[in-house]
Parts: sequence; C-alpha cells; structure tokens
Amino acid sequence: MKKPSRYGKFLVYLVVVVLINLVSATLFVRFDLTGSRVYSLSKVSRESVATLSEPLTINVFFTRNLPAPYNTVEQYLRDLLAEYALHANTYFNYRFFDVSAEGDIDAERTEESRKLADAYGINPVQIQVVDKDEMKFKKAYMGLVVIHGDMVERIPTITRTDGLEYTLTTAIQRLSNKTTALLKLKDKVQVRLYLSSSLQDVSDRMGIKDIAAVPDQVKQAVDELNGRMYAKLDYSFSDPGSDTEVDEISRKYNLMTLKWGALDGGKIPAGSAVIGLVAQYKERAHVIPVLQAFNVPLFGTQYKLTDMKALQEGLEQGIESLIGINETLGYLSGKGTLEPYGAPGSPASLANFHGLASRTYSIREISLDKGVPDGLGCLLIVRPTEPFSEYDLYQIDQALMKGTSLAVFLDPFIEAAQPGGAMPQQGQLMSVDTGLEKLLGHYGIGVRKSLALDEKCYRQRMPEQYGGGEQALYFAPIIESSQINTSPAYMKNIKELITYKIAPLTVDEALLKKRGLRATTLFTTSDSAWEMKGQIMLNPMFIRPPADPAARGRLPLACMVEGSFPSYFAGKPIPAKPAASTADAPAQDTVSTQTPGTASGVPEVKEAPIASSKPARIFLIGSSEMITDNLISEQGENTNATFVMNVIDVLNDRLEIALMRSKTQAFNPLQVTDDAVKVLAKAFNIAGLPLLVIVAGLFVWLRRHSRKKRIEAAFTERGNA
Repeated sequence: MKKPSRYGKFLVYLVVVVLINLVSATLFVRFDLTGSRVYSLSKVSRESVATLSEPLTINVFFTRNLPAPYNTVEQYLRDLLAEYALHANTYFNYRFFDVSAEGDIDAERTEESRKLADAYGINPVQIQVVDKDEMKFKKAYMGLVVIHGDMVERIPTITRTDGLEYTLTTAIQRLSNKTTALLKLKDKVQVRLYLSSSLQDVSDRMGIKDIAAVPDQVKQAVDELNGRMYAKLDYSFSDPGSDTEVDEISRKYNLMTLKWGALDGGKIPAGSAVIGLVAQYKERAHVIPVLQAFNVPLFGTQYKLTDMKALQEGLEQGIESLIGINETLGYLSGKGTLEPYGAPGSPASLANFHGLASRTYSIREISLDKGVPDGLGCLLIVRPTEPFSEYDLYQIDQALMKGTSLAVFLDPFIEAAQPGGAMPQQGQLMSVDTGLEKLLGHYGIGVRKSLALDEKCYRQRMPEQYGGGEQALYFAPIIESSQINTSPAYMKNIKELITYKIAPLTVDEALLKKRGLRATTLFTTSDSAWEMKGQIMLNPMFIRPPADPAARGRLPLACMVEGSFPSYFAGKPIPAKPAASTADAPAQDTVSTQTPGTASGVPEVKEAPIASSKPARIFLIGSSEMITDNLISEQGENTNATFVMNVIDVLNDRLEIALMRSKTQAFNPLQVTDDAVKVLAKAFNIAGLPLLVIVAGLFVWLRRHSRKKRIEAAFTERGNA
C-alpha cells in the first residue's frame, strides 16, 4: 500500500513541475539590478517595436563557436532580440543564421546562409584567436540586416555590445520613418545624371576608362534603388554641350566642372564638361559626386569614377535627407561658422559629429538671409567669427520665440592672422566679437573673454630628445566625475570629459531669476583652475599656475538654460534687412523708420516682434573644439560624443533617446582622492588586512579556548558529584 502512494506523489510532483515550467515560459519576472538598467529595453525601444504597422524582420548572420570576447556578443544579441520580441506586436520577427566564411571547415554546411549574407552585403571580418598556444587570424560573420517592407538597413559588423540597443532601435525607427515618408510622397524624387559627352575626348588622358558606359551603370543603380523605394524615383540623363550650359548647371548645383585647352595640335579642341548626379525634391537638391579628383605627390591630379555601390548608398542617404525621414537639425551656415561637411582629418572638422547626427537627424544648413524656418527643433551655431547684423540677431531671437532651441558653441578667440599671409605664432589668439554676445547677455548668460586653465589637465608625453617626461597642457582641462552635474538624467552616466581651449561662462543668476529662466551648470573646472586674460599665448612652455590660491577656483564651462525667454527686440522697431553687400562696401545695419501708409493712402500692415517665447532651451559652451573630430570619436563611443549627442537630443525634446544612448557608457573611472587618502588606503591594504586576519584568528581561538574551559568545568562538576 505504501509503494503506490510514493509513486503517486512522485507523478503529482512531476506534473506540477512541468506545469510550472510551461507557465513560466509565458509568465515570468526578470530583475535588472544594474545601475543604468543595461539589460532592460528602454521605453523608446519598446514603443518602436510595439507600434509597427508592417512586417519587420531581423536576420542575424553569426559564425558559431567564436572565441571570447565575441561569443558573448552573440548571446547578448539573442537575449536582446528576445526582449524586443517580448514587447513587440505580431509584425516583429527575427532569425539567426549559422554561417562560416568560405574555406572554413563548416563552409559547405552553411553555404546557403553565406550566400544570403553576401547578398545582403554582410561580409566576413577578420578576428584574432588563440588556438593551441598559437595566435591566429580567422574570418567570421558578425552582422545583421533589418528588413521593413522593401527597405533594408545593414549593420555589417557587431563586435561589441556597447550601444547595440541604440543602434538597433534607431535603425528600426529610420526604416519605419522612411517607409512612411515614401508612401506619403505626392511627387517623385527627380534623379538626373549630368555628363557632358565631350568628356570622352579627354577621358583616356585622365586615366578613366569606359566613361561612355557610366549613364547605363548609373541608371541600373538607380533602378535597383527605385525597386526598394516604392518606385518613387524618376531618373533622367542630360548631356550639357555648350560652355554656357555647363557653367549654368555647375553654378546651380555646384557640380564638378572640367576645362581644357586644345590638345594634340588641335586634334582635340578646347572644351569643358560637367559631371555629377543630382537628386531633387521640390526646391531642395542633393549632389552625389560621380567623378572624384585627388592630388597625389609627384603624380599630380588623379581621377577616379565613384564605385556604383558607393554612389547608390550616397544617393539613398541624400534622398533620406530630401524627403525628411528624420527630424530636421538646423545648422547655421555663413558668418564664419565651421563647415558641417568638413573633410575628415582637416582642422576643426565636424565629420564625426555629422556622421553621428545623420543617423537620427536630417542636417539642414540655415542661412539667416533666408530666415529660420518655422517648426525647427534646434539650431546649431558653431564658432561664428563674422559680425551679426541686427537683422541676423532678430532672426535668431524670433526663432527662439517660436520654440526653436539653440546650441551655441562659441569661441571668444581665434588664431591671429599675420600680415602678408605669414604663419601665426604658436598659440597666439585674438579676440572675436560677433554681436551674438549681447543677445545671449540679454538672456542672462555669456562667454568670458578669457580661457580656463586647470592643473587637472591632459598631459602630453614628451619625446626623448626633448628630455622625456610629461608636459602639462593647462588649456586642455580634464573634467572628472566630481566636476560633472549628474542631476539631469541625460548627464547621469557621463563620468569624464576632456576639453580644449575652452572659455568660462558668465551665468547671471539674478537676471535669470528676473526673466523667469532656469539655468543648469552641466560641468565646471576643478578647484585648481584659473583664467588667462588679456594677451592669450598658449605655448605650454611658458604657462605657469598662479602662486596665489585666491586666484584659483571652479569655473562654469557649460550650461543649459530653460524656460520662456523674453525677446531682445520686444518694444523695439524691427531691423531692416541689410542691402546686398559688395566686396568693397559691406552692408551696414539699418533700422526701418518708415511710417505706416503709402502715397495711395492704403495703410501698411507691419509685423511686430514676438515678445515672449514658447518653452525653449539654450545650450552654451565656450569652445567649438567640443564638437570637432579632435574630441568626438568616429563611432561615438567616447564620453565626449555621448555628451554632445545627448545635449542635441534634449534640445529636440528627445530625452528618451539620450537616456538609451548613455545607459551603456562603459567608461567608469575610479574616484580621485587626495594623497592622504591614498596613503591610508595603501597602509590598510598592506598592514590592515593581515592585522584583521590576526585579530579574527585570536577571537576564534579565544572562543574555542573558552568553550573548552566550560566543557572541562562541566565534566569536573559531574565527576565531583
């Protein structure tokens, strides 16, 4: 009777365990105990997959049994996609393909997967492995494609987990926005190739072959792209012949123009040609170069036709910008500001920032002559060096009044120009006054005419021929975690920043309070900082910290001002637009004094300035270097890049995107302490820990000895009894 009872209990327990496992497959609880919730999807990620309106598929191509640390990447990706699927609607799907590179042992088994990966443009990458105490290199597939309708977004290489959620979510959003934008287009995007047939006469001398086949090749590339863009492209070909036509098209679209004199004793007549691909939608146009020219030392100018795959990718990116699949980010052009499309490696290049911002924004150059368009979320003003007219300031002021936030990277000094084009002296700077300072001052903030120098700074290693050691660059302050305000959510994971040639700010708290504005200082120098004023010379060999401690202290370096801003032009007449300037006589600012009414007696309707703004923000920092390639990495993994992009997102009311980007910031430096604490910590580790072990051992020995005495006493009492 007992045996059946035991078996029955065992079967009941087994059924209960199975049922619990079945229930837990759909009903379970996960706890993310990390400080930034790294292993939990952000709100914006959950919303992106929960609101899909068309099927979206993610195909992942990964080689199995990869060595560390790449094996953890695949597992993290599986967990991440499972988390997406948990919060997604029925349109979300993903699949993993086991694929090996051609020539590997498993290549035959995974041949179909490899062909599919190659078709999507996912190519193997070379990784370093250790096999049997031998260092080897192996080719492996580590990439994915996101397919949404007819759109495909590639992430060809995934070698690390940092920022993977941000990359995936922004790719999903971009595809969803692109599909929606294309389907809403009423008119087609005009794609026209301009290629003068006269270029064939000199193509051999330029080292270009088969230039006659370029129109057919471009048409094939455009047709292929058109198939993925719901047939919204209209392709055409133009052959500008006359010099007048070539010059006109070149000026209109800024295309490459080539001119040559008579060659081979007149057999090849003098002529000109234009070449380039133009994508145009309504009044906006984007140019994709078809022919590239570059200078090679000793060989002179060399020419090369753009690869058709690269041309297709450039055209696709240009069309995305034209139709506005992403939110528009305004960039002020003119007034001596830095070029937003600066070539990588050039001085003050913004190529890295442009690449990072273009992932989620459509960057649009804004000219104050044409005015700031309504509805713009944010306008960047980066290192203006030319004076702003009153009309220019009025345009900026009124854009702010309409709710457009401002991101101002202002340099109070620029490199001093030398007479006769001579090179400037090392580190010599001259003051810049643009007029923008008075507009910012009206709002309660400004940039001082000085530079912040700090003993906590970047230290450059000196070559051996100069004595070795380190040279302190006091004008490159390092901002440690204790100097960063982590109260704003988007600053929480910013642990350290590096600055360069940065000016301290003026924050007028009384004026800000009077205006009803709220200012937040985002980071400061250390307590050992001081200001360099007057003549600015940045030769590190001649800079010495001040001996007087009173001359040192913390200096604010970046701030965010929020609220409803009062107009600088409230109660003032609207400035008249300056007349077109000439080379010899620049336009002067004028104020309209025209009285209402005309000769016919018809009253004139005059516009009045908006006196108070919608809720908006102004970000101000006294250094344009913070946004250049010097301090922002190409892939955006360093804290400087995270900080700048977070600020841009906050100015565009995209706080959730900023939080998602920064939550995986891996840089977590040790907290800096003074020398006394360091000595105490070393002494504790060397002598304190062994002493604690000895004390604990003595305590245990005393307890055992006491217990032994009690036991002996108990037996002694029993023996006596």
